[in-house]
Amino acid sequence: MAFLVACSSRADRFAAEIHALDPGLDLRIAPHIGRAEDIDTALVWQPPAGLLATLPGLRLIVSVGAGVDALMQDPTLPREVPLVRFVDPDLTGRMAEYIALHVLYHHRRMSEFRELQARAIWNYLPEPAAHEVRVGLMGLGVLGRAAASVLKPFGYRLRGWSRTPRPLDGMACFSGAAELDAFLEETDILAVLLPLTPETRGILSRGLFARLSRTGRSPFLPGPVLINAGRGGLQIDADIVAALQAGELYAASLDVFETEPLPPASPLWRHPRVVVTPHNAAESAPPAIARYALRQMQAHKRGDPLENLVDHSRGY
Repeated sequence: MAFLVACSSRADRFAAEIHALDPGLDLRIAPHIGRAEDIDTALVWQPPAGLLATLPGLRLIVSVGAGVDALMQDPTLPREVPLVRFVDPDLTGRMAEYIALHVLYHHRRMSEFRELQARAIWNYLPEPAAHEVRVGLMGLGVLGRAAASVLKPFGYRLRGWSRTPRPLDGMACFSGAAELDAFLEETDILAVLLPLTPETRGILSRGLFARLSRTGRSPFLPGPVLINAGRGGLQIDADIVAALQAGELYAASLDVFETEPLPPASPLWRHPRVVVTPHNAAESAPPAIARYALRQMQAHKRGDPLENLVDHSRGY
């Protein structure tokens, strides 16, 4: 049987790493798939719509990313074929680093110091201590829990929200729509690591931003901060711009967007308190992805449980 790499970027790199680990594997790179019926495993990232449905022998799909929303939107996706997300210490560590970096950046008011530097102004700005800053993590899966573990030693007042209850030591945890307001109203810096589902699409809206820090804010932060390293479909870009202009948000770090690449005309590029990164918060190294994909393939052939199996009913 054959292994197909169907990725919109870095396909050759993934294939080279897989070949190095298993030189005898019948390895193919889309669009050069050969006999479609030979392919039983596919490593994918934004594959052409409908491609997977043309593979009658397909037995396993491995996603290059932790998010599978783009795959799930393909109506031809063979849902009877197991689909696994890529979750690995490499990806998890990179995401935790990204969240910690940007929490610290905004906690220490670095966007304002950058503005002052550009104008050659030497000026002191008061900054809160870490234990005075309330960091809310929206999404408490593997990535959210890793981010909490990295932030905890700094002394931040951590809070978490998830779709279903996921209690964690050392932080106040909330779940479900009924507890969302209680989570938001005492959050100064909101870090989002939610999956994209029909329920979470567009959740990062101006209405949500207005509910942040309702009962008082950190002593020196001028307003709430948004960090989105989850999925672009979670946010409404225009609402972020409007909330920044209205003072409902003080600053933002955005790694994902409704349209990617972010269009040059977007005002987010030029806002002095917005950090834009090109969806690279947790772009894992090809060797880690190759090892993971082959491990899933081998487990599936042995009949062993798969890691991070997607539940189609939940969308992740």
